[in-house]
Amino acid sequence: MSTDKETHKTNPASSNQNEEVLSEEELKKAEEGGEDVSNTRLLNGWVKYAFTIIAVVGALYHLYILNFNPIEPWVFRTMHLAFGAVLGFLLFRGLKSKSNKVSIVDWLLIAATIWVTYYIVSNVSELLFRFGVSPQPLDTFTAFLGLLIVLELTRRTSGWTLPLLAGIFILYVFAGPWMPGIFNHGGYSFDRFVTYIFGVDGVFGVTLDVSSKYILLFIIFGAFLQMSGVGRYFIDFSFSLAGGMRGGPAKVSVISSGLMGMMNGTSAGNAVATGSLTIPLMKRVGYQGRFAAATEATASAGGQIMIPIMGAGAFIMAEVTGIPYAEIILAATIPALLYFLSVFFMVDFQALKNGMKGLSRENLPSLKGVFKQAYLFIPVILLIWMLMAGYSVIFSGSSALVACMIVSWLTKEHKMGPKRVIEALELGMRNTIQLLAVCACAGIIVGVLALTGVAQRFSSLILGIADTNLLLALIFAMAISILLGMGMPTTAAYAVAASVVAPGLISIGIEPIFSHMFVFYFAVMSAITPPVALAAYAAAGVAGEDAFKTGVQAFKLGIAAFIVPYMFIYSPELMLFGSAGNIALAVITASIGIYFLSSAVQGWFAANRSGWFVRLLLLGAALSMISADWRFDLLALVLAAGALLIQKFKRSVTDKNSNEHLAS
Repeated sequence: MSTDKETHKTNPASSNQNEEVLSEEELKKAEEGGEDVSNTRLLNGWVKYAFTIIAVVGALYHLYILNFNPIEPWVFRTMHLAFGAVLGFLLFRGLKSKSNKVSIVDWLLIAATIWVTYYIVSNVSELLFRFGVSPQPLDTFTAFLGLLIVLELTRRTSGWTLPLLAGIFILYVFAGPWMPGIFNHGGYSFDRFVTYIFGVDGVFGVTLDVSSKYILLFIIFGAFLQMSGVGRYFIDFSFSLAGGMRGGPAKVSVISSGLMGMMNGTSAGNAVATGSLTIPLMKRVGYQGRFAAATEATASAGGQIMIPIMGAGAFIMAEVTGIPYAEIILAATIPALLYFLSVFFMVDFQALKNGMKGLSRENLPSLKGVFKQAYLFIPVILLIWMLMAGYSVIFSGSSALVACMIVSWLTKEHKMGPKRVIEALELGMRNTIQLLAVCACAGIIVGVLALTGVAQRFSSLILGIADTNLLLALIFAMAISILLGMGMPTTAAYAVAASVVAPGLISIGIEPIFSHMFVFYFAVMSAITPPVALAAYAAAGVAGEDAFKTGVQAFKLGIAAFIVPYMFIYSPELMLFGSAGNIALAVITASIGIYFLSSAVQGWFAANRSGWFVRLLLLGAALSMISADWRFDLLALVLAAGALLIQKFKRSVTDKNSNEHLAS
C-alpha cells in the first residue's frame, strides 16, 4: 500500500492549498451548475444539524426503497421532490436575500412542501384518476402550490433560465387558441392544466422518475468516490498518465473531466469542480487563460457523453425509448471516443504551436505510487462489469457504492468510518438538489408538449423538410436541440429535446437509438454553444476570463461534437451496426477525419502552421469523411494530399530562405 508521500510527492494537484482534489466548496459550486455559491447559506446551529439529519435520512430512504421495498411510483417521486425541496429551501437563499438565517418565507415554502406531499401520499389512489381529468378544488389548489414550489426551487438552484422557459410554455397552454400555424391548439381550463402538469405526465413524469432512481443514486456514488479517495485518485492517475506530455495539464483536464463528468450530470458544475485544479496548471505551462478555460469546458461537456453513465443521459434515454441500457452505452462508445480524440488533438496542436513541454516527472505523482493504488479503480470497474453483465442499474450502482466504502478501508487517509459515510450521504443529497429541481421543472415543459400536441407538429415539420432534403432536416433538428438546451443542465436539456425533436427524426425513418443519440449530443453541446454556453461561462469564471470569448473558444475546441452525430447517421457502423470489417473501416476513416478537422481548426498540419487555404482543404477532407462511401473517402484523401503538398512546398521555401540567410 502506498503512502500519501509516495503518491503525491510535489504533485501540483495535491499541494497544500489543494489538499483535497474536490473540496466541499468546489462541490457546492458543482451542485449549482457553476453559479455563484453566495446563493447558498452557511448553515449553523440546530438548522445545520437538521439539514444533515434530513439529508442522511433522505439518502437512506431512497437507497432502501430502490433496493428493498419498491412503492407506488408517484408516492416515491413525491417523497423525492419533498426531500429535495425541504433541503433546497434550507440551503439556498431567496430572492435578493444575503442572510444566512432561514427566513419566514422559506419556512412557509417548507410547510407548503409538506402539505403537498401529505395530500398526494394520502390520496394517491383517487388522484391517479382525478388529476388532469375531473379535479376537485383542493386538487387544483394543491397542484398550483406544487408548481410554484418547483419553479421557485429551480430558480434558486439554477437561476432564471429554466423557470422562465417553463413559464413561456405555461403561457402557451392558455395562448394556444390565438397562436398561428402549427402552434395553434384549443386551449385548456386552469384546473385541468395544473392538475395534469403536476401529475405523472408532467412534473412527476419520466424526468423526475430518472432523477429519483438513477441521478440521485449516482450522485451519492460520486460523493462516496470523493470521500473514499477514488475521485482524488482519478486526478492523480490522469496526471501520472498525461501530465508529462507536451501541454500535459490540458490533457489531464481532458482525461479527468471525462472520468468525473460522466457522473456529474452537469457540464458547468464539473467545469468548476475539476477546473479549479486544471485551469491554473494549464496556465502555468503556457496556455492562455481563455484556452485553458475553454479546454476544461469542452472536456466537461464531453463527460456528459462518456460511457458508461453519460451524466445520467443514458438512463433517461433507456426510459424514454425502451432500448436496453447496455445497448445504448455500446452504441455510444465509439462516438464518445471520437469526441475525446478530437479534443486531445486540439490541445496537442496548441501545445505544438506554442512550443510547450509537459510537467517534469518530479512534479507528478509517482508511477509506482499510482499503480500501487490501482485497487481504487475497483468500484468503477465493478460498476461497468455489472452493467454490461445485465444486472440492473440500481443494483449495479448500489454495489459500486458499497465497493467504494470497502476499498477506502485499504487506505490510511480516506478510510470511511460512520462519520465519513454520514458526510458522503449528506454530500450526495446536497449535490442532488439542483438536478432534482431541473428535472421537476423540465417535467413541466415535457407535460405541456404532450398536452398540447405541439411536439407531434414539430415531427410533421421535420418530415416535410426531409421530403426535400435529409441533411436539411438534420440541421433543423440540430438547431432546435441546441436552442432548447441552452441554459439547462444535460438531463433537462435532453429530456426536452427528446420530446420535441426525436419523434420527428424517427418519423422520417431514422432508427430510435440514432435519433435520440443525435438529439442527445446537441442538447449536451448547448453547454459550449454561444450565446448561452453555461459550461464555458463557469470555466471562464474560474480562469478570470471573458465569458463570451471563452464560449467561442470552447465551441471551436468542441467542433467535433457537431460533426460526429452526422457521422453516425450516415455511417451506422460507428454505433456498432454492421460487420466487424465495416465497423473497423468506419472507425479508421472517422478518426482520420477527426484529425483533419482538428488540424483545420487549429491551423497546424504536417509539423507546421497552415494558412487559410490549407485549412479549407482540411475542412473539406474532414467533412468528406462523414459518409462511409468510399468515393467520399477518396475525395478526402485527395484534398488532404493537396494540403500536404502545399505544406511541404511552404516548408521547403522557408528552409531555403533560412539557409540563404545563414549563408549570407
